[in-house]
Amino acid sequence: MLCCGGRGKLNQKIDPMLDCAPPMAARILDGKSLAAELRARVKREVALLAQRGIRPGLAVILAGDNPASRVYVRNKTRACEETGVHSRQLDLPGSISEAALIAEVEKLNAERAVHGILVQLPLPKHVDATRVLEAVAPAKDVDGFQAQNLGALLAGAPKLVPCTPAGVMRLIEHAGVALAGKHAVVIGRSTIVGKPLALLLLQKDATVTICHSKSADLENIARSADILVAAVGRAKLVTGRMVKPGACVIDVGINRLADGSLAGDVDFESASAVAGWITPVPGGVGPMTIAMLLENCLAAARTNEPAA
Repeated sequence: MLCCGGRGKLNQKIDPMLDCAPPMAARILDGKSLAAELRARVKREVALLAQRGIRPGLAVILAGDNPASRVYVRNKTRACEETGVHSRQLDLPGSISEAALIAEVEKLNAERAVHGILVQLPLPKHVDATRVLEAVAPAKDVDGFQAQNLGALLAGAPKLVPCTPAGVMRLIEHAGVALAGKHAVVIGRSTIVGKPLALLLLQKDATVTICHSKSADLENIARSADILVAAVGRAKLVTGRMVKPGACVIDVGINRLADGSLAGDVDFESASAVAGWITPVPGGVGPMTIAMLLENCLAAARTNEPAA
């Protein structure tokens, strides 16, 4: 197909699926730099709490020896050290029973110095993760996965919000991307990202479509989105053909390729030529997730602060 291109060039070849729009360089939503600003703010707030004798405390439960989980926990621990949040890691064997794991959670629920409890997923296959997460006291559920916190989000009165969806919203808002009246498409329906993110977008007056593995005509639905979020764990699922020109594209996925490199759920090269805004992988949503965890730890410490 021949049509006018950008920069005064005629007869430039354009993919007909992009409605003859010329290639454009998307603005990068830099989660790494924004997360650094948020961590600095948390550090200041933690110092103020310390003046009242309160130090936010996070306990992380790691069951088994999943290498990826150990990396994630190490990154979270470093972020806690940087901001003054006290962190404690419980390394439990992969053979631990579900009952014993829940008993460890209940011990932490009773500890006043522990304001936040994080159960690192995935858990060993013989353990029901839902039952373990439900054992976490709602006021200490800094992951935001417990049913009461998800219910509060559904009711429009959020308390502790899941960290990745919260980070996505903060990135979008920081970029000044309009949400009211816009069409947001979320690819992925997990209770960790897809569903809570859809609720947060609805609260900002976006019109939201959730897509999943059974959705028909995913390409056309995605291309109708003003805000497109990919959160399915499939490397480079979303290509430039699926992106509306000028859309805000958020890539939640992080996948290890055969050559050892990392890739998101979005094909960055083709999508960034069409989108108006886009998150990189790494350096986009990932750092924001940890920043939101720290904010939740701070909020939990304030909620559990002893009465004067």
